[in-house]
Amino acid sequence: MPDSLPRADGARVLADLNALRAIGAYKTGVHKPTFSEPHRQSLQWLAQKLPDAGLSATIDGIGNVIGTSTKPGPKLLAGSHLESQNYAGWLDGPLGVVYALEAARVLNAEPSFKGAVEVASWCDEEGHFGSFLGSRSYIGQVTEADIDAARDRTSGRSMRDALVEMGLAGRPRIAVEPGRHVGYLEAHIEQGDTLESGKLAIGIVTSIVGIWQYRISFAGEQNHAGTTRMAVRKDAGLALAKFCVAIDARFPAACGPRTVWTTGRITLDPGAPSIIPGGGEMLFQIRDDDPAVIARLETLLRTMADEVNAKGPCTVTVEKIRTGAPAMMNSSFQDAIEAASKTVAGGRSVRIPSGAGHDAQMLATVMPAGMLFVPSIGGISHHWTENTADADIVTGAQVFVDACRRILSG
Repeated sequence: MPDSLPRADGARVLADLNALRAIGAYKTGVHKPTFSEPHRQSLQWLAQKLPDAGLSATIDGIGNVIGTSTKPGPKLLAGSHLESQNYAGWLDGPLGVVYALEAARVLNAEPSFKGAVEVASWCDEEGHFGSFLGSRSYIGQVTEADIDAARDRTSGRSMRDALVEMGLAGRPRIAVEPGRHVGYLEAHIEQGDTLESGKLAIGIVTSIVGIWQYRISFAGEQNHAGTTRMAVRKDAGLALAKFCVAIDARFPAACGPRTVWTTGRITLDPGAPSIIPGGGEMLFQIRDDDPAVIARLETLLRTMADEVNAKGPCTVTVEKIRTGAPAMMNSSFQDAIEAASKTVAGGRSVRIPSGAGHDAQMLATVMPAGMLFVPSIGGISHHWTENTADADIVTGAQVFVDACRRILSG
């Protein structure tokens, strides 16, 4: 990068990330679930840092931290999230927040530079209480009734109680101001091994998958495991297992090139070793960036359920419990990231879709949005061994700042 251009301070970026890593440390990662004490401390840490970037900090009524600028000119919103999955990694979320903070420090301090970077830390991207609650609140998709109903998936604690304990009860929630921002930019670890295996420095995200989730319930007949003949059993657990195997056998012929599906949880009722299960439930998820593929697979899923019901001996119902529209990333933002990568990282970049959901897909519904990835060692994420080499973190910060400059100057 030419010396005349503003440049990220790599040592400062690493110091900030390690400071956040020390809050709620667990092994080499963190345990920082939404509205936990480590999460609260992390929000306060960011709020105290934002004035150094020329930003006024507000923590709103759902736990979003927003840093705003009074500097004239165009404004770019940038950020990610600060909470973690349970006993998980130190970079999933904080990397994007610190990159945004660094871009604001560097660019907002340039007197000759028109425009500013504003910073956001979105609450509960990881879904402890819901689905992208912070960014969805910002774009007007979360009602007060949604907050009333939200419960911590681990403890069952109500979101209202958590907000009281966080000192956020009664605060207003900040909403998007139409026309304020030229767009939104987010950085994240890749959470896969495409960059590492290709010896690449930057992933330029083209799209973010939609996530569709289903509750598939099986009803049979609970009975004694020792005295009930095999021929007359209505074993809901066996029906569930066969259905899982059937999905893997039949989905490949109907899916797209990047479709993935997962049975993330199975429960049997009553779940005792000497009782034939009378009920079974599986939480099933499909991800793709093409809604037509999802629609085709959902039709197949329901057809398979109809076949089970027609054949017996158990019955099955398919309930869709989550719909997540995919999001396309803005082409001009992709070009800005690629140009920055050529300047800073020798062009060691590739355009790739994101198989994980991110707040950027929420922001993309109300403004242009873009994302860049940095490598994940071994492709590991959502685990405390998650890591990225310091050199890759610094390179990513340099590219991010330069991309912000290009977007604001465009």
